Amino acid sequence: MFTGIVEELGTVAAAGTRLEVRCAVVLADLAVGASIAVNGVCLTAVAVAANGFAADLAPETLSRSNLGDLSLGSRVNLERPVTPATRLSGHIVQGHVDATGEVVALDALGDGNWWLKVRVPQSLDRYLVEKGSVTLDGISLTIAKIENSVIGVTIIPHTFLNTNVGHARIGSKLNIEVDVLAKHVEKLLVRT
Repeated sequence: MFTGIVEELGTVAAAGTRLEVRCAVVLADLAVGASIAVNGVCLTAVAVAANGFAADLAPETLSRSNLGDLSLGSRVNLERPVTPATRLSGHIVQGHVDATGEVVALDALGDGNWWLKVRVPQSLDRYLVEKGSVTLDGISLTIAKIENSVIGVTIIPHTFLNTNVGHARIGSKLNIEVDVLAKHVEKLLVRT
């Protein structure tokens, strides 16, 4: 389980079915077999070195996320899993990506703030509400606006500078994980 608070921006050293990422901060307690979120996707570290780690990407991961679009030098958001003593600063994030969304706009608002608009698949729309949580590329964000399957979120200066959102371009794909609690509520209501 994760919180959507990105700890480090890593750099892709090898892409494909074996992803290699160069990083430093998240290596402090990373071990082979441990979970690590890369752009919000929960992966298993299969190799750990002094300057990075490797993880294997399953066909399901490649089909649901943007990890198959990564190339040498791509920047990725990294987060280690929570511990019992971790503050839940973001929201409960599983690292189980539902789909990808397309960046529609990234507009400057002034004072280092940005307005990010992402088109989400229609199938996820029912799980998204204004002032609700969403995870985009592993970043816990609050939905400020929803209109015609496009969500709008404010990106504060810290998030813009310390995550890969500043590298997003119109048409870029972002991994989306909706709030798992919304899915459970829907399932319970359907059964009654």
